[in-house]
Amino acid sequence: MKKRNPLAPLNPPLLPPSARSRAALGLTAAAARGAFQLQVCTHCDAVQYPPRDVCHACLCDALVWRAVPDGGRVLAETTVRISADPYFRTKAPWRVGMVALDCGPSVIAHLHADMGAGQRVRMSARLDKSGQAVMLALPEGSTDLSDDRQLRELACDPRGRRVLVTDIRSPFGCAISRAMADAGAQVLDGIGLDVTDTENVRRAAGAYGGRVEILVNTTLHIRPGGVIGRGDVVLAHEEIETTQLGLMRLAQSFGPALRGRGAEKPNAACAWVNIFSVYGLIPDAAFGAASAVHAAALSLSRTLRAELRAGGIRVIDVFVGPLDDVWHEAQPPPKVSPSQLAAAVVRALRDGVEEVAVGDVAQDVLARYRDDPKVLERELSGRPQ
Repeated sequence: MKKRNPLAPLNPPLLPPSARSRAALGLTAAAARGAFQLQVCTHCDAVQYPPRDVCHACLCDALVWRAVPDGGRVLAETTVRISADPYFRTKAPWRVGMVALDCGPSVIAHLHADMGAGQRVRMSARLDKSGQAVMLALPEGSTDLSDDRQLRELACDPRGRRVLVTDIRSPFGCAISRAMADAGAQVLDGIGLDVTDTENVRRAAGAYGGRVEILVNTTLHIRPGGVIGRGDVVLAHEEIETTQLGLMRLAQSFGPALRGRGAEKPNAACAWVNIFSVYGLIPDAAFGAASAVHAAALSLSRTLRAELRAGGIRVIDVFVGPLDDVWHEAQPPPKVSPSQLAAAVVRALRDGVEEVAVGDVAQDVLARYRDDPKVLERELSGRPQ
């Protein structure tokens, strides 16, 4: 691989067209979670595409987003070699096609290299570099898809990229480092990085921040205790310094270089991963103080997502339930193991999602939170402490 001249200026990142209607943002929300959903009319059950405000069949305005069958057949395909759009001009040739979905509509989609007219496909909604949803047609079988150029552009595969794991000494950080190496990444030496020390983080960013293509913030600080029972704020200071302000220090030191390298070839900077307790969404009184800090850090992560989007960088929030560590010994199983978390992080990068829940507890809490946060709050607060 030809090395870039460090004195040469970086090209400004180019992004695909990002304008979408408010209705179309439902497809983006589903893609961010790794789901394939389309609008369905509650009156006549007609499936809608493209997204719209009223049903194309009966003009009813009661449209809801639902999971639909992802199968289809390619009706026609072509290769775009010249484009008026600056982003696609640099990516040509690019394959697109028309796919008739089993659930009804026909869509224009990006095509995997192995797909051609007449073939069966499975559809996937993916986020592009601008953070908006696009349709991608993939082979029906479970073949290795990692070598496809267009799929790689719509994901954050660690293979061939340099990864910084912030807390490589913990069991969870160590497992993630091994998983990244097994996935074909070059893991940078993050030993000695202290997110509670501003100067330490700045020195680390100066030493190797310009080489980082994926940053995984594994500095987990989750301690038991609510608000009243702790008696003081000493432990809360540690939680805030590590989880909330630690993320801010990392963002201020590593964020600019990561955002500026989103257009490099062949392995551009592509992702930032944060790991949070799922109780940052809705508090668990047994870990109430930590839940509050994770809620604040989660808000920072969402701001970071907006700021890094200009460079085509994806921010991935990984939610976990009780961890298999000393601080969750009193919690009943199931618990998240280091290897389980590591596998989920690699999978989230390859899928290019923005949000993933790891383990049965986190998946259950996240699903119930999306359904009705107030009901979930009452359920969690009613548990014995």
